[in-house]
Amino acid sequence: MPRPTAAQYAYGSATAVSSAVALLLLTGAGSVLATTAVAAAALALGLAVAAAPALHRGRAGGAGAKAAAGRTAPGPAAGPASGRVPAPRGGARIRQHSLRG
Repeated sequence: MPRPTAAQYAYGSATAVSSAVALLLLTGAGSVLATTAVAAAALALGLAVAAAPALHRGRAGGAGAKAAAGRTAPGPAAGPASGRVPAPRGGARIRQHSLRG
């Protein structure tokens, strides 16, 4: 799974904070247990918002890869260069560097 971008961190954090404030105001949570449950729900929602684009990209890439795998590559071109390496010419010799002076 790819790493989240800065925008995903920002959206996830904003979602977690705003949903926590909204849930605390709507439920009127007064006990520690209720506040903990609201915080956990807000954190889960923020994580879901931050991870949703990455999960969606992963699925789209997988579908594209499956579609590409179904296609076949074109065969080798017919002609004189069909997989053979030409022989070196008689007089031309390539000078190679030697590590031994």
